[in-house]
Amino acid sequence: MLENRDYTLIIDKSGSMATQDQKGGRTRWLAAQESTLALASKCEQFDPDGITIYVFSGKFKRYENVTSSKVSQIFRENDPSGTTDLASVLKHATDDYLQRKAAGQTKPNGETILVVTDGEPDDRKAVMRVIIEASRRIDRDEELAISFIQVGTDQQATRFLKVLDDELQSAGAKFDICDTITMEDMEDLSLSEVLLNAIND
Repeated sequence: MLENRDYTLIIDKSGSMATQDQKGGRTRWLAAQESTLALASKCEQFDPDGITIYVFSGKFKRYENVTSSKVSQIFRENDPSGTTDLASVLKHATDDYLQRKAAGQTKPNGETILVVTDGEPDDRKAVMRVIIEASRRIDRDEELAISFIQVGTDQQATRFLKVLDDELQSAGAKFDICDTITMEDMEDLSLSEVLLNAIND
């Protein structure tokens, strides 16, 4: 499944990502950088074009064809600050997939979108709408997968991400395309290992 699939990574750069609560006293932002590097290196084995990366807070920026050699530059250009407007960036990423699909430009096995976030989004309902809408525009459930990976231990964020994982079909989604991994699920795994497990899932 890993081959012939596209990977998009959406990274939260809201202010709370500067929190130092990762192993060895590192910030969430630094942990995200290390994981992004591991993910980009892994995906290059299957897809030499590199991956698409978004970083977002109140606004978002998109980087295409990111290979492991470009990761540190993205993290140099961005610093944690601002709010968590997850709905806008997620809509851009899912719309982009659906437009490429309509144009016959997607890989045969579809796309995986990995979202690394530490807090609750500014607008929960908008995030749910984006995912439900995307699920109604795909033909089979494995075609588009969205994995939410929570860094940090915000309980409200955990509850919301669990809702995305378990309750969207009852709210009108055509397929269950979300998967959520929280800090508790990670236990002894590093964020890098979690991301790699998510793409191997």
